[in-house]
Amino acid sequence: MQDDESTPAVTVDNEDGLVHSGGSAEPVSLEDPPPVRERKTSSVPKRPRGAPKRASTRRTPAKKSSNKSSAKKASTVTARFPRHSLEKSLRIPRAILEENAGHPCTVADAAGYLGVTASGPFGVEVSSSKKYGLLSAEGGKLLLTERAKRILRPQTDSDELAALREAALNAPDVADVYNHYRGESLPNDHFFNNALVDRFSIPADKVAEFRDVLLETLRKARLIDESGDRIKLTDVGREGGAKVTGPILAKPATVNLASKTCFVMQPFSPPYGSYYEAMFKPAIEKSGLRAVRADAEIFGTGKVMDQVWRGISSSDVLVAELTTKNANVYYELGIAHAMGKPVVLIASNESDVPFDLRHIRVIYYDMADPFWGTKLIDKIADNLRSALDDPEEAIFKVNETG
Repeated sequence: MQDDESTPAVTVDNEDGLVHSGGSAEPVSLEDPPPVRERKTSSVPKRPRGAPKRASTRRTPAKKSSNKSSAKKASTVTARFPRHSLEKSLRIPRAILEENAGHPCTVADAAGYLGVTASGPFGVEVSSSKKYGLLSAEGGKLLLTERAKRILRPQTDSDELAALREAALNAPDVADVYNHYRGESLPNDHFFNNALVDRFSIPADKVAEFRDVLLETLRKARLIDESGDRIKLTDVGREGGAKVTGPILAKPATVNLASKTCFVMQPFSPPYGSYYEAMFKPAIEKSGLRAVRADAEIFGTGKVMDQVWRGISSSDVLVAELTTKNANVYYELGIAHAMGKPVVLIASNESDVPFDLRHIRVIYYDMADPFWGTKLIDKIADNLRSALDDPEEAIFKVNETG
């Protein structure tokens, strides 16, 4: 019998990087195949000798350029994050461990262990497992990683939790969002969604999907605290990072300062006094406000507290550095709260924040993180914009009914 001359269809799953042939789930190669150029044949009959030339039907260069530009623009909007939560991404590694003793296997075999077909959705699931560092690929086969084994067959009490956290912080986008908000509460839905699109480049049509993956994954890794009114990301980054002796300087953004002002309440003792020029002022200007501090900028002749009062009352939003529980800072903060002013609270540790203020969002920074200065600037700027757009989130509320 002669072989069929037709060529089997070849499909490439961009999520798992595997190439499948003839509709089979069996991977052909883990590398992208070289592009195959199809031989162009003309369907127009040849012009008889001596006949007039036909008008050209070729597309103009302008159209080609436009098409390429549109395709390039569309291709830049892609989702990097795993499309499955950490718990769901353990399904394939668990099947490989239980059904194949953790030995390398093909994609088709892995699908067979679960009683499914190695189709496109299964390839996406494989990709998610890879993004958490639970699977790797070598020689056309899937390999179970040590991280996956520590989760599924832990040898010590700490193995499973440590490996789960490693997996969560290995995932694209999930790790970026956690590192940005760790140690503090997430913004309200409106501002959080805007931040996901603008700061973290999550495609707008994937925001809801990403939020589900993010929260489910952080719950699995015990990196989330939902005991309060707002979701807070627990900070496990204090064990790492080198100590730094002072704030990391950052160049202030060039902005057209608006007429609105931000009053800064902070200790003046070292090193906190230097934070104003290094971080607070750049962050305030980055949000489009003019920074004012209770020092020589407003202190001249006259009573000091009169000027502090005017500085607080005339400001649209305020920043309060609560670290060290400075008495002057808390006195000024009490004035601001009595006036109903929105205040962005900052502290290096939770013990410096009184219990009755913790319902207001607090920005915590970790000086053991080598990038804490630049992260703090971004967080202050984001919170100032949020406080201006939605002051209720940053105002001290009193239950007048008792």
